[in-house]
Amino acid sequence: MKSLFLLTVTMTGLVFTPITEAASIYAGKAKAAAVCSQCHGVRSTSPDAPFPSLAGRDEEYIEKALKQYRDKTRLSDIMNNIAASLTDRDINNIASYYSRLKTE
Repeated sequence: MKSLFLLTVTMTGLVFTPITEAASIYAGKAKAAAVCSQCHGVRSTSPDAPFPSLAGRDEEYIEKALKQYRDKTRLSDIMNNIAASLTDRDINNIASYYSRLKTE
């Protein structure tokens, strides 16, 4: 895994600060297509679908919900199994992707 650092010049010298990598909406799109979109759709679900659309939802809400499903502090037989396969990076990318979509 690559580590990223922010190089900052201060009065006392150079400072290397580790930074987290930004979410990739492209990776999120690919993961959402493989894992989420069958039930939640891309921009919307069918009117009679029992699953909510995720497009345009708050990024923090999606991240929190997926982590709760993964950690089984929020219970759903379907979502607990699906979220169990997701890494923190997957969750971050999926949340970033869906939150940026406009609903139809």
